[in-house]
Amino acid sequence: MSFRAPKGTDDVLPPASHTWRRLLLAWEDWSARYGYDLVLTPLFEATEVFARGVGEGTEVVEKQMYTFEDKGGRSVTLRPEGTASVVRAFLEAGAGGILKGAYSGPMFRYERPQAGRRRQFYQVGVEYLGSRAAAADAEVVELGYRYLVAAGVPGLSVELNSIGDRQCRPAYVRKLGTYLESRRDVLCDDSLRRLETNPMRVLDCKVCAPKLVEAPSPADHLCAPCAAHHEEVLTTLTELEVPYEEAPRLVRGLDYYERTAFEYVATDLGAAQDAVGGGGRYDGLAELLGGKRVPGVGFALGLDRIVLALGVEKEPNPLDLYIVVAGDRRKEAVRLASDLRRSGLRVDLDVEGRSVKAQFRAADRRGAAGALVVGDEWADGRVVAKDLTSGDQEVISLEEVQAWVRRP
Repeated sequence: MSFRAPKGTDDVLPPASHTWRRLLLAWEDWSARYGYDLVLTPLFEATEVFARGVGEGTEVVEKQMYTFEDKGGRSVTLRPEGTASVVRAFLEAGAGGILKGAYSGPMFRYERPQAGRRRQFYQVGVEYLGSRAAAADAEVVELGYRYLVAAGVPGLSVELNSIGDRQCRPAYVRKLGTYLESRRDVLCDDSLRRLETNPMRVLDCKVCAPKLVEAPSPADHLCAPCAAHHEEVLTTLTELEVPYEEAPRLVRGLDYYERTAFEYVATDLGAAQDAVGGGGRYDGLAELLGGKRVPGVGFALGLDRIVLALGVEKEPNPLDLYIVVAGDRRKEAVRLASDLRRSGLRVDLDVEGRSVKAQFRAADRRGAAGALVVGDEWADGRVVAKDLTSGDQEVISLEEVQAWVRRP
């Protein structure tokens, strides 16, 4: 009997995992640059956290959540997204002041598996809680854009809209509902159901949206405060030199969003799932979760889709050095590896006692940039240093190793 990974999940092994590590390390760097501290939340929550927060009429809640009863008879759900959990944690901690939190980890949705849409998928994201300022929206949008540019996502586009708030949205929803009623004959069954509960969700339907190009735009029906907020977001992004495209019919797939809504699109991806992430403002989410009203804005990016957008990368060298043991110098090699690792270098070595030739083959397989041969030269405080790209080698002192590795 053999076992395989569950349908819609993936094993990520070297060398593919090198890209994942690069992206995750870059995420820690970029989110810290903007002042976002690490936030960790459980992989599962009480089902009501997502039913209320994400929205009971959404496809995520209706069809995609991994929900089960635990041994105590409680309904719990594997998290399908990160925002509701972070807001729940903020409320539980007292909801005081400002929280700028960054997270990363797996999410779970029961979907039909395809490229860029997995049942277990990996997200990174930020939540900026406690600020109503348009500058907070702009900062969040900018962070995601800068990170994706640094990651190397090709054909990157930022699409942005405002979907109003609870003051101006009801009038818009009534007008949209009238329009959609006149187009019932082109709506799919899911959209017909959403027409009765949340007409704006129809604009998010991949099947129906192309048939609704004349639908009224939420951005054209904003109240004065929402219009001013939206204009300030756009002006700030321009000042920050973040390119964007206004997308007047963009809505987000989760119910908690209001005002700013945006997506990051990899236009070169050439797939049905070309959005590599998105987010927006959600000032009413905390109330849905039973707390006081707390303004918030954030985004989530899909690591799986970013990797898909990047395609096959030329892998950087995952190791700086591979130490090759020649003769009876294993203890010395182990000690040298430890010293070099503590100095900040990425180092590996053979501990199986294989031949020198086999060790060099292992160094090539591991993608090491260079090799140090610990052999007879050790008695004089020296090693053989070999550049595994050019093939050049020389004998250097142990004191010269750091400089040799870091030379241009």
